[in-house]
Amino acid sequence: MRILMIGQKQIPSREGGVDVVVEKLATRMADLGHDITLYVRRKKGYKPNKIYKSCKIKKIFTINRQSLAAILYSFFATIKGLFSKNDVIHFHAEGNCLFLWMTKFSKKKIVVTVHGLDWKRSRFNGIGSKILKKSERRIAKYADEIIVLSKNDQDYFLKTYNRKTILIPNGFEKYEVSEPNLIKEKFNLEKNKYILYLARIVSEKGLHYLIEAYKKINTDCKLVIAGNPNHARAYYDEMVKLADGNKNIIFVGFVQGQMLEELYSNTLLYVLPSEIEGMAMTLLEAFGHSCFCLVSDIPENHLDDMNCIYFENKNVESLKQKLEDFLNNPREFKETTTFIPWDDITTKTLEVYMR
Repeated sequence: MRILMIGQKQIPSREGGVDVVVEKLATRMADLGHDITLYVRRKKGYKPNKIYKSCKIKKIFTINRQSLAAILYSFFATIKGLFSKNDVIHFHAEGNCLFLWMTKFSKKKIVVTVHGLDWKRSRFNGIGSKILKKSERRIAKYADEIIVLSKNDQDYFLKTYNRKTILIPNGFEKYEVSEPNLIKEKFNLEKNKYILYLARIVSEKGLHYLIEAYKKINTDCKLVIAGNPNHARAYYDEMVKLADGNKNIIFVGFVQGQMLEELYSNTLLYVLPSEIEGMAMTLLEAFGHSCFCLVSDIPENHLDDMNCIYFENKNVESLKQKLEDFLNNPREFKETTTFIPWDDITTKTLEVYMR
């Protein structure tokens, strides 16, 4: 089968959860013998190989500005995709589906994965939110099949658009434990001596709640913040300022590879205080590294109650209390069979294409 995926910024990449999900799916589909093409955003300094793990990589023109990047990319990607020889076009994320109406003139099969209701995210307001809602309506009208990651989003599409969707969550992968070598050398971090936030540094991820809660606690356990500002430079600078004066709050920047593995493997607690999620890949990765987790109590974060504790969303005092309770009485991760491996998720996605 010839399959085209649209919506990822770069491959390989950790710039966002969509990029990680697409890489996991596409490379496994290619291993099974399918012809996979990935449209990525053209970006200054980004020179991807034309082939990545048997997947064809093609760059699509756009402008590296927050207000235009996704719209221009999705416009040109949709047109190019409709004139390609692919059997299935799989769009990822609502923001890449504004021009989905063009597909009604094609016989190609259109699948969309909604990675969360993006118009709810705080960084999208005014015209940005309106564009995302219009994209969502076009998904409901023009997609042959819609995949969602959570029961919450499945119920939303049925209630709002009377549109049935297919629930296929993100997949799970178990990782080997890494010793704290690089993190010890570079940041003087030791096993079980720090709390980890590892996610995009944007307002809806709720980092400000975590910093405020942490500053109210008397502890020697450090707070490590891993991530880059992306387009939210002002918010990142605000977080650095909020943490100013506390030597135990450490910003380590964007991490990947061995540094990423060591940070996950050796943390005492992983914290994700997000206001909104689709299905957070960083949380799944934390579970895959046997991390016990403290997360906001939004429905999308209720993935593994055995290895999670929850605080009231957007409530600093609730987060502070749960964090303090855990530090006084740490809990260990228990092996779970709650999640579905990526190989099975890939099979389920291919079944959607086939039918």
